[in-house]
Amino acid sequence: MEARHLRYALALAEHQHFGRAAASLGIAQPPLSTQIAALEREIGERLFDRTARGVFPTAAGTAFLARARSALAEMNRARVDAGRAARGETGRLRLGFIGSALLAPLPGVIGRFRRTHPDVRLTLQELDSPAAVAALLAGELDVAVGRGNPRGAGVEDLITVPIGADHLVAVVSTAHPFAGRPSVDVEQLAKEPLVVSADAAASYLRTVFEADPAVLDSAAMARDVHTIAGLAACCAGVGLGPNRMRLITRSDIWFCDVEPRFRMPDLRMSFRAGDSSPVLAAYLSVVRQNCAHVGSRLDDLLARNPAAAEVGTS
Repeated sequence: MEARHLRYALALAEHQHFGRAAASLGIAQPPLSTQIAALEREIGERLFDRTARGVFPTAAGTAFLARARSALAEMNRARVDAGRAARGETGRLRLGFIGSALLAPLPGVIGRFRRTHPDVRLTLQELDSPAAVAALLAGELDVAVGRGNPRGAGVEDLITVPIGADHLVAVVSTAHPFAGRPSVDVEQLAKEPLVVSADAAASYLRTVFEADPAVLDSAAMARDVHTIAGLAACCAGVGLGPNRMRLITRSDIWFCDVEPRFRMPDLRMSFRAGDSSPVLAAYLSVVRQNCAHVGSRLDDLLARNPAAAEVGTS
């Protein structure tokens, strides 16, 4: 039994005439009669009464037609669902990110993705950079956004693209002596209690304070940029973080550039090279739309990685 047999039976029940039913289906009458007879043999019951007044469903035919309608409707829903899944309109995307990415560019990207793909189940988790990479490699995330290049065993299987650049800035309470200054130098910072993220203290800030790395040993550790700014506002110390922290709108803090200017490791987005998920492709398409500078870099990286041939196209 095929879907066309169900359509033939429903058309015959609607038109109550082989000729009219055949015309509605775009086939000749003899093949329709043959197919209905074959269907009845397969079912083992007479589905239609052929009378001089027309063709009418039997009791068995009425029961069969009810199921046929449901079956065809379910088949159509299955076809629609398959198409939506293939276009990345349904499914799941798991995104891990560091807090500063929520200042930019993630709000625009996530907001647009939710509007254009409302039926995708989006799971969001704040993680530090090493934890996000580890979760991505373990298959627990689909996309990781962190600072700097991923490190560790297996990172060669990732595609990583820069999505934002930053330089180091200081944030202080408006009651702090640095408030009102456009900039402060590293030597001045080294004399102050500091507030930093654990990720930064373990990596790039060691380069900034290479003349006196011990100043980081007593620094207060914060989970994200909002905590850094909050502790600075409490006069707990001078907060250090990315320039995008300036997007935090508080009346009780002041931002200063750090001299000499120090470029922080780029904000980077990573995903598995062999992940051919349509949902991932749809997400990357939104990233391209929201972050114009990312598209060409991403295309170059995908073109150079054979395992990523099906990634990033939707």
